Amino acid sequence: MAGHSQFKNIMHRKGRQDAARSKLFSKLSKEITVAAKVGGPDVDSNPRLRLAVQNAKAQSMPKDNIQRAINKSQTGDGDNYDEIRYEGYGPGGVAVIVEALTDNRNRSASNVRSYFTKCGGSMGETGSVAFMFDRVGEIVYKPEAGDAEAVLEAAIEAGADDVQSDEDGHAITCSFEDLGDVSKALEETLGEAETINAVWKPQTLTPIDADKAQTMLKLLALLDDDDDVQNVYANYDIDAETMASLTAA
Repeated sequence: MAGHSQFKNIMHRKGRQDAARSKLFSKLSKEITVAAKVGGPDVDSNPRLRLAVQNAKAQSMPKDNIQRAINKSQTGDGDNYDEIRYEGYGPGGVAVIVEALTDNRNRSASNVRSYFTKCGGSMGETGSVAFMFDRVGEIVYKPEAGDAEAVLEAAIEAGADDVQSDEDGHAITCSFEDLGDVSKALEETLGEAETINAVWKPQTLTPIDADKAQTMLKLLALLDDDDDVQNVYANYDIDAETMASLTAA
């Protein structure tokens, strides 16, 4: 088991501010609909849907909204979403992976490309940066799940590969293939997780200075604000002092 690392700061999460709640629910609904359309509306027999519903519940999404999203997948009159992964380089050579669900490929590609360009980066071909990341499972628990030692012990027993614990909670990682089994085992000992996701974990980090960091955060904000974008991952390394000054500004 590795100790604390900077991985938890690398995935730029959605909807942390109350003002973004409606947008967050929209993105969660879209994932639920796609998961139900691909694997069926039964939560028990559809692992992807089960994770999508659990993540929605963790964000306090109303049950009616969740059921409506599932029902939409079965009506045949809803939008058809394509899953697309965009890759490119941001300021300072930072590698960026963007996951999107879209009903208009041309619109999404044009928008994402424009964000990279505005921030001095460039969008590349699929696979141009993915080799610098590992596809892994990430299971996040709130601090109330237990102290670091208890969570570490539970993670080892469940077959996880890594645990990072701090005052914000516990981030447990495992192989992508074992995500379902590990999350189930952890649920038996620690209870229901806050989020369970397949994520892109960078193999190495790219340090960037304050100027590049400011532009990098602008790129992440633009991507986050796009309705088609579901998740964003990047291998930037911004030191704590610089991050504090930028977020306080």
